[in-house]
Amino acid sequence: MSPTVIQVATTSRAYPVHVEAGLLARLDVLLAEAGVTAQRVVVSSPTVWKAHGASIARALGGSEHLLVPDGERSKTALTVSRIYDALIRMAADRSVTIVAIGGGVIGDVVGFAAATYLRGVGLVHIPTTLLAQVDSSIGGKVGINHALGKNLIGSFHQPLAVFADPEVLGTLPRREFRAGLYEVVKYGMIADHGLFERVGRDLRAIVRRDQAALAPVIADSCRIKARVVSEDEREGGVRRILNFGHTAGHAIEAVTRYRRFRHGEAVAYGMLAVADLGVRRGVFAEAERSALADLVARLGPLPSVSDLSAQALVEAMRRDKKVRAGRLHVVLPTGIGATRIVNDVTDEEFARSLCAIGTRA
Repeated sequence: MSPTVIQVATTSRAYPVHVEAGLLARLDVLLAEAGVTAQRVVVSSPTVWKAHGASIARALGGSEHLLVPDGERSKTALTVSRIYDALIRMAADRSVTIVAIGGGVIGDVVGFAAATYLRGVGLVHIPTTLLAQVDSSIGGKVGINHALGKNLIGSFHQPLAVFADPEVLGTLPRREFRAGLYEVVKYGMIADHGLFERVGRDLRAIVRRDQAALAPVIADSCRIKARVVSEDEREGGVRRILNFGHTAGHAIEAVTRYRRFRHGEAVAYGMLAVADLGVRRGVFAEAERSALADLVARLGPLPSVSDLSAQALVEAMRRDKKVRAGRLHVVLPTGIGATRIVNDVTDEEFARSLCAIGTRA
């Protein structure tokens, strides 16, 4: 696949998303083209640095680098404080650009540090997981978790550029890769029936990480995210469709203290729950719900939710940031590739759909 550049045009900043196999080797040139200053600090995780640090160091020369813990349990104010400490010790000023290299957690935490250090400095995302490449690196959402909920503390801070290299996904564990594919399925569900069908048709090649099959689905997911974010930067309207599956998904992560589920796995359960809810409300066909369930099952086994209480999940959802004026806004599917946002789902309705995906009453 030839290099793809997708433009994100928000009110606060326009920036490119590059999707290109092997682009890590050209990072220095690409950063210069994006207007990144000479003063830059690379922040990554030990796992990512072990896999890709040597090639990144070669490409970026003498850039300062800092390693911080990865994983949802590290998505805290303490990790952000470590980044602040390092920046202050380096005497980083407002001309600095922070380069976040890692998965979604690294992107969110480093992005939040960039948004708040000296009231905002430059940020570049180099996502190294499928989930981060297709979703979290684009759109400017940055933040950290609270013990009572996911992403409750955060901001919007658009990057200067995003550089997604599909070749780095070759080092991802199979489970992590599958977790990202659930987000690709989400994009098909909310906006592109063709993408949904292609994932099912080309699944074997995608799972093998065949670039001819994988890179196009990454690029198409990025295009959908870029289009939605360009239309609605701060989630006042259409951007809320990106939360499809996330209402219940975030609750599943929170009640299990971010220890059992990958984000994409929790979102998969969330998609199944709202698909069931859509069928019960008569807005989503049973045949399409079954098609979604079949594709999710083909992607691989999900951790069990049989010990989770539907009531506890509903209570966690009520603390979600998507609650407005006491009403929980839920993205329901109306077809594969189409959705509707509603704010009148009762706790009892959601509990029934959660039980339908395997939780206990």
